[in-house]
Amino acid sequence: MLVAVDAMGGDNAPDVVVQGALQASIETGIDIALVGDEKAISAALKGRRVPGNVSIHHCDEAVLMGEAPLKALRNKRGSSIMKAFDLLKTGKVDAVVSAGNSGATMAAGILKLGKIEGVERPAIACIMPGEKGSVIIIDVGGNVDCRPVHLLQFGVMANAFALSYLGMQAPTVGLLNIGREEGKGNEQIRSAYNLLRDSGLHFIGNVEGGDILSGESQIVLCDGLIGNIVLKMAEGIAESISIKLKREIKTSIPGRAAAIIGRSFFRRFERSLDYAEWGGAPILGIKGVGIVCHGRSSARAIRNAVMMAVTFVENHVQDRLCEQMVKFHA
Repeated sequence: MLVAVDAMGGDNAPDVVVQGALQASIETGIDIALVGDEKAISAALKGRRVPGNVSIHHCDEAVLMGEAPLKALRNKRGSSIMKAFDLLKTGKVDAVVSAGNSGATMAAGILKLGKIEGVERPAIACIMPGEKGSVIIIDVGGNVDCRPVHLLQFGVMANAFALSYLGMQAPTVGLLNIGREEGKGNEQIRSAYNLLRDSGLHFIGNVEGGDILSGESQIVLCDGLIGNIVLKMAEGIAESISIKLKREIKTSIPGRAAAIIGRSFFRRFERSLDYAEWGGAPILGIKGVGIVCHGRSSARAIRNAVMMAVTFVENHVQDRLCEQMVKFHA
C-alpha cells in the first residue's frame, strides 16, 4: 500500500501535511510518497523520525489555494497535485491525498484518471456525525451546477460508498430541499425527485436542512453549492459550540466542576464535532482513489485522511462504484 500525499497542498503545507503523513506511516507501516518541492519537504522532515518507507517525489510547482483550478492546471502541468495523480495513473501509488485547492484536486483527478463509465460528474462526498450514526452528504463542492440526472448519479455512487466503506445496510437516501412535500423546490429538484423515486435506491423523499443530522436519511443529496454551504456552516457551528463550552467551563465554578467530573465526556463530545476525525472526503466517480482534505487540516486530519484512503482501497470501494454504475445503466 503506497499513498501519494500532496505535500504542498493546504494552508499549513508542507509542515503540517508532512507531520500527518509521517504519523500515518509510523503508526501503521503505510508507504508514503511525499510529492512536492524537495527542499521544502526535507526542511519539514528535519528533526523528525522518518521511516524508510517514506519517499520524496520532487516537483517545482504547486497550485495555490486561491487559483482558478483549470487555469492553474494548464499553466502548472508539473504541479504537485498533477504529479501525485500521475503516479496513481501509472500504478506507482494506490491513492492520492491532498489538502490543497479542492477544485484543482478534483480537476486533476478527472484529467489524469478519467471518469468511471456512466458517471457524468464526479462528486465529493463528506461524512458527518449524525444522531444515529454517520451521514453522507454529496456533493459538497465539486459541482455548483447540476442537472437532475447528476443528483441521481450522486445517489448511486454514495449508496455504493455507504455499503462498502461504512458497512451500511440498504442506506436511506434523501434529497435536500426547502420542504418535505413532493412538489417543493425548483424544477431541478422536482425532476431529480422523480428520477430518484424510480431508481431502486432506498429513497425516502425530501429532507430539510434541520433533518440532515437526524439520521433519518443516511445519504443526503444536493448540488455542490448548497452542499459546501451546509458543510462550512456545520463546521462553524461545531467550532462555536466548542468555544462557548470551553468558555463556560473556565468562567464558572459549576463549569469547572463539571469539566473535572466529565472530562472524558467533553473530550468525546469535542471529537465527535471535529472534521479532523474523518480527515477527508473522497472524490467519487474518478477512476482511482482521491481524498480531498480541508485546507486548514491539522496533522491528525491528514493522518486520518491517509487512513481513509487505505480503507477505501482495502475495501475495494472503487470496484463497488463501478459495479453499481453498470447496474444502474443496465
